[in-house]
Parts: sequence; structure tokens; C-alpha cells
Amino acid sequence: MNKHPQAEAKPNWLESISSTCGTIIVVVFIMTFVFKNFFIPSSSMASTLLVGDHVLVDRESWAPPAAWAHVLPYQPIRRGEPIVFYKPVQEANGDDLTMVKRVVGVPGDRIHLSGGVLYVNGQRQTEPYAAMPTAANYDRYRDDFPSIPAQSMPNVTAMWTLELPSHIQGQDLVVPPDSYFVMGDNRTNSLDSRYWGFVPRKNVIGRPLFVYWSIDLPEQDELSPGVGQQVSQWTDEVTHFFQKTRWRRTLHPVR
Repeated sequence: MNKHPQAEAKPNWLESISSTCGTIIVVVFIMTFVFKNFFIPSSSMASTLLVGDHVLVDRESWAPPAAWAHVLPYQPIRRGEPIVFYKPVQEANGDDLTMVKRVVGVPGDRIHLSGGVLYVNGQRQTEPYAAMPTAANYDRYRDDFPSIPAQSMPNVTAMWTLELPSHIQGQDLVVPPDSYFVMGDNRTNSLDSRYWGFVPRKNVIGRPLFVYWSIDLPEQDELSPGVGQQVSQWTDEVTHFFQKTRWRRTLHPVR
């Protein structure tokens, strides 16, 4: 009995479509719920992260435990880890700004800076990744935090000016429950918790894992980019992909 080729092709075609759709669903799920792409616009985390780095963020490990949907083992946020989060102070246009900084204080920690050096619970911290101030760029509010009142200091939000004194005990700032104190590794060029306060636990998105692509771009302000700025960035990336890509940073781990 002769077999009809068309009869066999139909189920194979359906299987191919089904397999492709299944793959797309899995990829969309992973990129939506497990990982997130993040672009580094400023030098506030240099030299750990450079302007133009594209990093993959694990948003699952730090998510609140859920018996029905937790994919990776749950881990607490630890002091010294970089995190990606929504800035606790909303931008003037109402947008939520996504940022990356390093956790230097977890709930209950007592922290202060002296000459740009970080002390946690009375212990001087060794931070080889942190940029220290020089005599030329020394700033008492920023580098001796929180010994100097925040009133009238540039870039300090009005809300943080009012809230800051309530968290000071002696020479230390005490981190409240479910909150984190964060700073950029480029300490002299970072608008961070010293200027707008603690990061609530609910604002944390995840941990940057590694740089999957890096391109040499000019620094941008740590503000919500407008449409024009985004289009300019994308155009620059596409136009100068081969000339400006930093191939050595591909798969560079973020620590």
C-alpha cells in the first residue's frame, strides 16, 4: 500500500510549530520572571560596572518565597552585594528609576563614614572596589556621613533631610527593618542613600550576575531617560557595534 507524503508532512509540521511555541513561552517566562536586562548609564559603580555595560539580573533568588512559583533557592540580601532596585524617590515625571548600587548596610547595622572610609558596627570595612576621596574633591557631608546636617546640601531630597535625624544614634546611622543602605562603588560620584535614604525591601529587583555585552558609550545622568535619549543610545549601539564593543567584558561576573 502506497503512503502519502503529504499525510506524513502535516503532523511533522504541527510538531515543529508546537515545539517552537513551547520554546518561545519558556524564554519569555524566564526573561520576564527569572532574569532581567539592565543597562548601566552612569559611572557611579565604576570600576565594578562601566557605562555601557549590559548586565543580566537574577530577579528570582531574592524574591519572597512562594511555594507555587519559586524556581531558584531563596537567598537573603547580604551586606557587600550589588543590587538592582527601584529608586525609593520617584522622578518628577512620575517614572520609577531603576538603579544599581552596593548594599553597605542591612537591617540593624550601625554605619558611618570617616574620611570616605566605611565603618559598620564599629568595624572599619575593607573595600578594594570603592573609590576614596582626595584632598581636591573632599566633601564633608558625603565623606563624613552622617556627621554633617543635610539641610541645604546639594542633591539631598527634602524628605531625606527631614527623615535622616530620626535614624542617627551617636555618630552612626541605624538601618531600620526591611530596608537597606546602598552606595555606589565610585563613592565620590554617586547619588545614593546618602542623598535620598534607604531602599525598602519591596523595591529590590534582583542581583546583577554578569555583563553579557558592553559598549563604550558616553556617560548619562542617573535620571529616567527620555525617548530621544533612548533612541540616541540605540542608534549609537547599532551604528558602532563592532568599533565600540568591549569584547573583554563579555561574560564578566559582577562581584
